[in-house]
Amino acid sequence: MFQREREVEVAKPNDANPRRKFWKLRQMSIPSSRQNLLFSSPPPPPTSLSFFILNTILSALLFASAAAIPNHEASILFSWLHSSPSIPSSLSNWNNLDSTPCKWTSITCSPHGFVTEINIQSVPLQIPFSLNLSSFHFLSKLVISYANITGTIPVDIGDCLSLKFIDLSSNSLVGTIPNSIGKLQNLENLTLNSNQLTGKIPVELCSCFRLKNLLLFDNRLAGYIPPELGKLSSLEVLRAGGNKDIIGKVPDELADCSKLTVLGLADTRISGSLPVSLGKLSKLQTLSIYTTMLSGEIPPDLGNCTELVNLFLYENHLSGSIPPEIGKLHKLEQLLLWQNSLIGAIPEEIGNCTSLKMIDLSLNSLSGTIPISIGGLFQLEEFMISDNNVSGSIPSDLSNATNLLQLQLDTNQISGLIPPELGMLSKLTVFFAWQNQLEGSIPSSLASCSSLQALDLSHNSLTGSIPPGLFQLQNLTKLLMISNDISGALPPEIGSCSSLVRLRLGNNRIAGTIPKEIGGLGILNFLDLSSNRLSGPVPDEIGSCTELQMIDLSNNILQGPLPISLSSLTGLQVLDVSANQFTGQIPASFGRLTSLNKLMLSRNSFSGSIPLSLGLSSSLQLLDLSSNGLTGGIPMELGQIETLEIALNLSCNRLTGPIPPQISSLTMLSILDLSHNKLEGHLSPLAELDNLVSLNISYNAFTGYLPDNKLFRQLSPTDLVGNQGLCSSIRDSCFLKDADRTGLPRNENDIRRSRKLKLALALLITLTVAMVIMGAIAIMRARRTIRDDDDSELGDSWPWQFTPFQKLNFSVDQVLRCLVDTNVIGKGCSGVVYRADMDNGEVIAVKKLWPNTMAASNGCNDEKCSVRDSFSTEVKTLGSIRHKNIVRFLGCCWNRNTRLLMYDYMPNGSLGSLLHEKTGNALEWELRYQILLGAAQGLAYLHHDCVPPIVHRDIKANNILVGLEFEPYIADFGLAKLVDDGDFARSSNTVAGSYGYIAPEYGYMMKITEKSDVYSYGVVVLEVLTGKQPIDPTIPDGLHVVDWVRQKRGGIEVLDPSLLSRPASETEEMMQALGIALLCVNSSPDERPTMKDVAAMLKEIKHEREEYAKVDVLLKGSPATDNQENKKSSGVVPATSSSKPVTQSLYPKSKNSSFSVSSLLYSSSSNSKTGFK
Repeated sequence: MFQREREVEVAKPNDANPRRKFWKLRQMSIPSSRQNLLFSSPPPPPTSLSFFILNTILSALLFASAAAIPNHEASILFSWLHSSPSIPSSLSNWNNLDSTPCKWTSITCSPHGFVTEINIQSVPLQIPFSLNLSSFHFLSKLVISYANITGTIPVDIGDCLSLKFIDLSSNSLVGTIPNSIGKLQNLENLTLNSNQLTGKIPVELCSCFRLKNLLLFDNRLAGYIPPELGKLSSLEVLRAGGNKDIIGKVPDELADCSKLTVLGLADTRISGSLPVSLGKLSKLQTLSIYTTMLSGEIPPDLGNCTELVNLFLYENHLSGSIPPEIGKLHKLEQLLLWQNSLIGAIPEEIGNCTSLKMIDLSLNSLSGTIPISIGGLFQLEEFMISDNNVSGSIPSDLSNATNLLQLQLDTNQISGLIPPELGMLSKLTVFFAWQNQLEGSIPSSLASCSSLQALDLSHNSLTGSIPPGLFQLQNLTKLLMISNDISGALPPEIGSCSSLVRLRLGNNRIAGTIPKEIGGLGILNFLDLSSNRLSGPVPDEIGSCTELQMIDLSNNILQGPLPISLSSLTGLQVLDVSANQFTGQIPASFGRLTSLNKLMLSRNSFSGSIPLSLGLSSSLQLLDLSSNGLTGGIPMELGQIETLEIALNLSCNRLTGPIPPQISSLTMLSILDLSHNKLEGHLSPLAELDNLVSLNISYNAFTGYLPDNKLFRQLSPTDLVGNQGLCSSIRDSCFLKDADRTGLPRNENDIRRSRKLKLALALLITLTVAMVIMGAIAIMRARRTIRDDDDSELGDSWPWQFTPFQKLNFSVDQVLRCLVDTNVIGKGCSGVVYRADMDNGEVIAVKKLWPNTMAASNGCNDEKCSVRDSFSTEVKTLGSIRHKNIVRFLGCCWNRNTRLLMYDYMPNGSLGSLLHEKTGNALEWELRYQILLGAAQGLAYLHHDCVPPIVHRDIKANNILVGLEFEPYIADFGLAKLVDDGDFARSSNTVAGSYGYIAPEYGYMMKITEKSDVYSYGVVVLEVLTGKQPIDPTIPDGLHVVDWVRQKRGGIEVLDPSLLSRPASETEEMMQALGIALLCVNSSPDERPTMKDVAAMLKEIKHEREEYAKVDVLLKGSPATDNQENKKSSGVVPATSSSKPVTQSLYPKSKNSSFSVSSLLYSSSSNSKTGFK
């Protein structure tokens, strides 16, 4: 009787005790027959009738409650779904009229009507995860993935004690992982990847002792990997990669998860060495810890993980050699170790891994030879060892790996011949061997590689002719053999390769004519035959290559007229046929090339007039027709080309007539060269060309006055010489304001009268000034005795001269008032810089140059101590140039004692201050890149677009100012020199530049060139990437940052720690920028790139992935691969593919290198990547 009463007590519907509540629910789930037995039998004796009645009533209540629970679950699910703004059609059968949800889509129930599974996948719910999970007591499987649910994971998920499977992946969940999940002791699968979860990985997860799969990758989790996870003895899969704030070491305790088959911690900030204990994981199949900060050696104990299939350790700081024990991994299929600091030889034992399909060891410092045993890997599909120091020859045994798809050996020291046996690789799609020391002829047997799609043998010493059979390869899309010693003629078979997209054979000794069969290349978009010995005409059939976007035939001995068929290439963007022997007229039909942006026809023998139709070239940015025999006038139609902004060069022809007024419409034009013609008339059409930074009108027959604008006032006499009728002195009377409106001198009587009046005024002014001066001298002598040094320095005693170079709305007095100590914003060897707030609200920067004595006391060398030289140099330089990345020079003022220079004020200070002064958040990579690119473009303008070129001579981080929008401006031209200065070519007896940035050639010849600026710029790039000053106290042994980076082999560890958590794509860009920097700081000036090429390379690293995406399509979805192309005589490989940044083997192999934009677009080394985190 007492026991029966306790059972009744358990059944109370409002009991709050959780254990009793659980028992009540278990009781409610008992089948009705068993409930009848429990409560109704044996029949009650007559003496217990009252108890029987009570028992019957309670039984009825239980049935009602059991029926109500499923209905309650349906209500919760229905309400949650209808919180969405739009109900997905796939869940339209969720009806609130149903008593249970058991027939609803994505819902599974038990036989008694309770929800046991919620399985919603790829349904756009777009609602918060506010489901009341505590009501689903029998739920064993919860899957809501790819549903865009938001909010946090409910804490009451820990109340669903029956849960075995949770998958909330690929949503927009935020917040932390609830600790309450640790209560789910039946849980076997927890999948939370691809959300925005934050916080730490809960230690409480170790209580889920049945857990088999733990997937947390691609979130925003932080902190350490809990060592307690080692208690999960049933754990098979642990993936926590893609959480960039996870730090610390790989816990040794993970080796206790003896059933572990997958360990993924990639793309995190995991550091330290790989635990030796991982060798105990005998069932491990995938070890994926790439793009982290792992260091140390690869433990030989990994050879004990005999079930290992995938070993992904690329993009780390691993050192040492590849352990021979790796040969014990007979099931290994993918070995990706690229972008580390591995040394030594590739172990011969790797040939024992007979299941290997992919090997990528690129971007290390491996040496030795290619193991012959590689040829025994019959399942091998990809073998990539680019960017190492591998030497020896290409083993002919590689031909035994008949499944090989990609063979990438570029940028090594491989020598000898290309084995003819490689022709047996019928499945080979990519063969890259550029930038090696290969010699001999190209084997004709390569034509047997019937699947070949991309072949790059550039930058070797190959000889002989191109095998005609290569053009029979029907899948070949890219053929590159730039910079070899290939001779012979282009075979007529070239037209058979209809799949060819890029053909680059520049900088060889190919002779003969361009075969007419080239017209068969219907999808060719890039043709580079430059710098060869081609002769004869360009065949008309070239017009059949309708997809051509770039043609470079420059530096050959091609003859005859240009074919009219070129006009049918409507997609043509660049046409360069300069430095040939072309004759005849420029085809008028070129005006139909509306996509053309660069037309270079210089140094030929074209005759006739300039076609009027060129005015229809609506995309043209550069037009170079110089050094030909063109006659007639300048067509007024050229004034219609609004896009003409780079250059118009018509020099060295026989043009006659005036400059058409329509030329004044070319308001964006930067460079105009009309020199060495027979042009005549006045220059007023040039007065409105405000963006001109370079103008040469020398050796013509111009007459009259010069337009009165800044450009003409700053023109060098050499740009005006040879115009006998042109008033070209520096007196004001030569400018247009002293002429009539036609630009011609006034009549002789007017001029004679004007001269007499000026003489009389001059005498009167002289007498007046003399009297004033005499009085002033007496006053100044009195003042000088009581004036302190500061007042004397400021020059109050002497009158100020003020020359504005812009339209200014303030006076010298306003400037002088601001020259106080509280306004000082910087000091340097040449002077002190003040912030000056003008009365009109304008803010400018004023640099007051040091007097000689003060400069000497500041430790400046003699050359810098010359205030007059620094002042005149800066005024002369900045007053004559204009570029968006060069600080705008507002004007100057001076008196006997003081010289002031005025510039635009830069609110963000200098690049040096942003990098090294801890004023807040670290400078993001995007901003650093923007500053580097702009500075490179500014320097390229000085070196290549200024006539004569200007060498800055003091490039450093503190001389790159940063504007409000982080736009860079090169400043401080006090040491600048013009390349054609009389003493420029001579060695200097003083050092110009700043310590740490000075090029090494000073040490042995004291001679400076544009390449000295390139070196200094390279140091700046390293400073930006590493966050370290050139001579930084944190660098061990007092090394210069250049030597330190080289010592580190340019590995990822040299990057500024604040940049290491950036996305992989940005890290790749940084590493490519690092490669460019190493080119710039080459100890040999001749081996450094030009600034023009540096700017182009920097610009391309932001766009190259689009190019690689196209290549992927061409290569049937293989990892991004394309060839490192260098235009013309390039002997260097400045960067790699978007998936593998350059850190070493970046040095040019030939002098007089030439770089190009395209040098970044076609990198031959691709790397295998995996999305396995």
